Order: sequence, then C-alpha cells, then structure tokens
Amino acid sequence: MAEKPYLIGIAGNIGVGKTTLTTRLAESLSLQPYFESVIDNPYLNDFYGDMNRWSFNLQIYFLAHRFKSQKEISDRKAGAVQDRTIYEDVEIFARSLYEQGFMNDRDFACYRDLFHNMVPYLPKPDLIIYLRASVDTLMERIASRGRSYEQSISRDYLEYLNNAYERWMKKARTEFRVLEIQADQTNYVSGDKDLNELLEKIRLYCP
Repeated sequence: MAEKPYLIGIAGNIGVGKTTLTTRLAESLSLQPYFESVIDNPYLNDFYGDMNRWSFNLQIYFLAHRFKSQKEISDRKAGAVQDRTIYEDVEIFARSLYEQGFMNDRDFACYRDLFHNMVPYLPKPDLIIYLRASVDTLMERIASRGRSYEQSISRDYLEYLNNAYERWMKKARTEFRVLEIQADQTNYVSGDKDLNELLEKIRLYCP
C-alpha cells in the first residue's frame, strides 16, 4: 500500500468476524485498529433484555463512541482499520430498530438528525470490506464466542439484519469502494491463505 493514510472499514452482521479481521489487517498492514465498544458498553445487557426501553440509549452510546474514534482517526492523520463503520449505526441498527417498532418516531428522528450533523466532519473510508455470512454461520459463531448478552439473539433478528445489510450495500456501492467477502467460506483466525488473498485484493483497491 502507498504512503497515504488509508482508512478501511469492516462492515457486517453480528458474529460475522469483524473484530478478528480488524486485528489481523492492523497487524499485516501496520494500521491502527479501532474496535467497537462491546465489553465496556453499559447498555448492551439491558438492551437485549428490553429492546423497547433501551434501543435509543444503546444507539446513542454507539454513535458517540464511533464519532470519538472517527475524530481520533482524523486527528492522527495515520492509517486505520475500523471494526464496523459509523454508517451502519444509522443505516442498519437504528433503522432496523425503528422499523421493528423498538424505537419510536421521535427518537429515530432525533438520532438521524444527530448522525447527519456529525458525518460531514468525519473522514470517509477509502475502502469498506463487507463480510457477508448466512444466519447459520452467524449463530454458530455467536454461540462459540459465548458472550452471555448475545445468547438471546434470535435467528429472525439476524436474518432481518442480513436483509438490512443487503439493502444498504446497494446504496453504499454508489458512495464508497466496497469489497465483499463471503465470510462463510473464509477463516481469518488461523487461515493465512485466506488472509493473504484478501491482502492482495486490498492492494488492488488501495494502490
């Protein structure tokens, strides 16, 4: 990759392998990794127990955390790889919660206004890597990593999010460079062959 400080965003559903890939790309490409705030998120347990009550709080927390990361990336003026993009907050998760009735009109409108006021001040990713996987794969990976608050996630919710991602990607491809990876068939935990193939593709997208 060239000397330009590239920003790569890793997009995809819950359990698809974003954190693992973020870690390995950061190591391989000497990029600063930025991870989604999960372990220290004060709303996740409450959210999965009562989505109606906590959806707005959760999404505001994620938005604030991701804005802070984006601002740090911009200020550092160095290459970075980010576990989930800020665009997924509004296009996938907040929208899906709203469409399913877990977020009301007033909260969703407030959230969208906040998001659209933030985004113009942030750098756009040079490349979004979209990890795409079946619900069966997502369920297996969620179960295997054993996070207690995720065990109540339903197949229907994951399927809903998968459909939301497919809808968003049609729009995203008109705004960003997007590299789609079939995550059912790849292994970035110990699969160096898969990682090396991905690195070659990234170099084509970010020469």
